[in-house]
Order: sequence, then structure tokens, then C-alpha cells
Amino acid sequence: MGYHPINFSEKLSKFTDRWSPKVISEMNDYQFKLVKVEGNFMWHEHQNTDEVFVVLEGALTIEFRDGAVTLSKGEMFVVPKGVEHKPFAEKECHIMLVEPKGVVNTGDAEDDLTAENDVWI
Repeated sequence: MGYHPINFSEKLSKFTDRWSPKVISEMNDYQFKLVKVEGNFMWHEHQNTDEVFVVLEGALTIEFRDGAVTLSKGEMFVVPKGVEHKPFAEKECHIMLVEPKGVVNTGDAEDDLTAENDVWI
């Protein structure tokens, strides 16, 4: 077994679909997922877990019912569990999500944007 770093650019080059997180690694019961986003997502929440957004490229706005936060490349934000939110990116944005294994991208809501879970690249 060799030791090899995970290259975000190489992993991101393997897919083009948006709003469909891809798992790149696991640590204990947590997964690190890369996702390309553009446009509006849907309002949703995760009742049982916080959700970490790390912007690798571009800009991401996370809207809340009472405000919003905009993240640029190299910034991160933790959405607390149970807080309804709606991500938005004006142009394509690459982000890494950190969340427990089994978390569905649309939370408890089912929608056309609900992605297949636990897809590895």
C-alpha cells in the first residue's frame, strides 16, 4: 500500500454534473465530498448534523430565512444542524462538504436535486 495525496483538481476533473456531491475520502464516520454548484439549490435542513462548506474555487452564498453569508475561495462556514438554508452560486463554484456518512444533499426533503448518496470518485 502506497501513500498518495488526494488532489482536488484531479478529482473535480472526473465529473461535470452539478449539485451532486462525490465522496473523496472518509475519516471515522465522516465523509469529505466534492461538488460543483451553479444557480439555486433548494431550501432544506439537516436535523441531525451540522454541515461544513469549504469553497475551493469561486463564490458561494448560503441564504438563511433571516440573512445570508457569502464565501469566497479559501473560506468555510458551518451550518448548524436544524437550520434551514439554501446555497446559491452565480457562476460555477467548487466546494468541499464535510458531513457524516449517509447525509443526503437535500436533507429531509425529496426533490429533483436530490443526488445519489455515497458516490465515490
